Formats: sequence, structure tokens, C-alpha cells
Amino acid sequence: MEEINRLHMVKKGIFAGLPIMVGYLPIALTYGVLANNSGLSILELTMMSVFVFAGAAQFLAVGMVAAGTGFIEIITATFVLNFRHFVMSLSFVNRLKNIALRAKIPLTLGLTDETFTMSALYRKEEKEDYASWFYASLILTAYASWVGGSLVGGLLGDVMPERLSESMGVALYAMFIGLLLPSIKKEHKIAIIALIAIGINTFLQYLGMSQGWAIVLGTLLGGMSGIWILNEEGEDA
Repeated sequence: MEEINRLHMVKKGIFAGLPIMVGYLPIALTYGVLANNSGLSILELTMMSVFVFAGAAQFLAVGMVAAGTGFIEIITATFVLNFRHFVMSLSFVNRLKNIALRAKIPLTLGLTDETFTMSALYRKEEKEDYASWFYASLILTAYASWVGGSLVGGLLGDVMPERLSESMGVALYAMFIGLLLPSIKKEHKIAIIALIAIGINTFLQYLGMSQGWAIVLGTLLGGMSGIWILNEEGEDA
């Protein structure tokens, strides 16, 4: 009976992860092609997906690699960009009160914006038996599609026509715009924060700072500006 219940939760988790899989595959393929064109080997670009598992950060890293940015700068920039994952992990751990901590900690390693959102939509599963199997299956479905898509994209990069593969570089900008627009729709002042970050980044590079550190400082200072910009609305209310 226990085995049947586990299998049931695994199937539910896979089913919940299918929409994420459909969304991840084309983006992962694009990442693989761009990473290959940036000089990363098939093994390197695939291992980045295995260990990082963060689309925006990986696209950023690939762009910085292509620009010849230093190793420390890439690590720092991706760390700053992914800092929100700490907040998501804390929320995830606190929400799933019926799951043992030894199961929740490994699950947080697979959290992305999409898996976190989907896990929040399936609230009743957290109270069922073998809930950890459900969330693990959901996350692993998304994870497998991302890693697999990255590998296939890297392989396609070797055979894809050069013009087509180069044109896929637009996906880098499209992805970041796609991540930004939903936030702007909810709160227009987010656009001001984004413009401040862009302005700082551009100004620092104009002064001669390397692209990597300009991105890091632009992100940090732009984000810090949100403390005052968004707080002004709260005071007005």
C-alpha cells in the first residue's frame, strides 16, 4: 500500500512539472547553443546546468564568458542575481511544515522561480503522505528537462547554421525582458529601478570598469535604490 501511495505522489509530481518542462526545453536549447558558441565545451555547458540550474544566471554567465569577463566577476554576478533563491528557500522550508527538514533541505537545491511558484499552487499535497515524493518529482521533472535541453542545445550548436545560431543571441535579452515585464505590470516603479541599474552599469563601463563588476555594482546599487523608491509609495499610502 505504501508503495502505491508513493507511486501516486510521484505521478502527480511529474504531471505538475510538465508545464515547466514545456517552458524550459526551448530556453534550455537556446542556452546550449549560445554557450557552445561562446566557447564552452559540451561537458562544461551541461555541467553548468547540472550544478547551477538557474536560467537567468546561466544566460548572464554565458554572455560574460563571450565578453572575456574574469572568473571571479562571473561568480559574483551570478551570486548577486540568484540571491533571491535564499529567500525562496526559507519560504519553502517554512511553508512545508509536515515534511521533515532532512527532506526539505535537498529540495531547496532544485528551487527556481517556476518550481517555487508551482509548488505554492499545490498546497494540499503538502499535507498528504509522502508529500516529499511529490515535490521531488515536480522539481526533478523540471531539472531533467533543463539539463537535457542544455545538452541537446550544445550538440545542435555544432551543426546548426552559423547565422541561425548567432541570431539566437537575441534570446538573452528577450529572457531578461520577459522576467522584468510581469513585475512592471504589478508595480510601475520597478521600471525606474531597472533603469537606474542600467544607467549605473552603462556609466561604470563608460568610465572604464570591466563589464562583470559594472553588472555587479549596477545590480546591487539599483536594487538598493528600490528601498527608497518603493518605500515612498508605502509612505504615501
